[in-house]
Amino acid sequence: MTLTVRARGDAIATFRFVSVYLMETLARWVPTTPDMEVKVLFGRHLWELAQHADAFGRRTAELRLGPQVSRDPVPPFRATLDGFAATTGTAECVDGFYAGVVPLLDRLYREYVALTDALLDEPSVRILERVLADLDRLRRDREELRRERPDIAMTRPEDASRLAQAAPTLRDMVDFRPAAPAGADAT
Repeated sequence: MTLTVRARGDAIATFRFVSVYLMETLARWVPTTPDMEVKVLFGRHLWELAQHADAFGRRTAELRLGPQVSRDPVPPFRATLDGFAATTGTAECVDGFYAGVVPLLDRLYREYVALTDALLDEPSVRILERVLADLDRLRRDREELRRERPDIAMTRPEDASRLAQAAPTLRDMVDFRPAAPAGADAT
């Protein structure tokens, strides 16, 4: 699959949607999480997700979609996100996010970087390189929390593993629009 400008826009706008969705999910969890260490972790990381959403949103304008455009993912992936957002329990929320969602995004973002033309789509690649570095830091922060608070342990690791495998490819996440007819606007 070669990524056209339209496909790049679709993917980046979907990445923005997911970043906003996850930011809002963590924001909803903060007030209901009893553990201060987890509140701080979620707070720090929802700020990171907001930064990602903003960067993706600026890029959507450059990809002819308009500023701060979000696109819903394909329905099965959206259902996975909705199921994740309904998670309750501190350990389940922590591990669902850090052992499920973060590795999933890491894999899909790396797939995008591998599929796109690094020269023609350098701004997207640079954004994703920063986001991938942030995702690594999020995982390290989770490991530090695990060392400090071993009592916040995953009770059902198979849930996080299933979540991490939710979208095997970019096509299982992004609702790519059909190619524009020849001579039509490339958006």
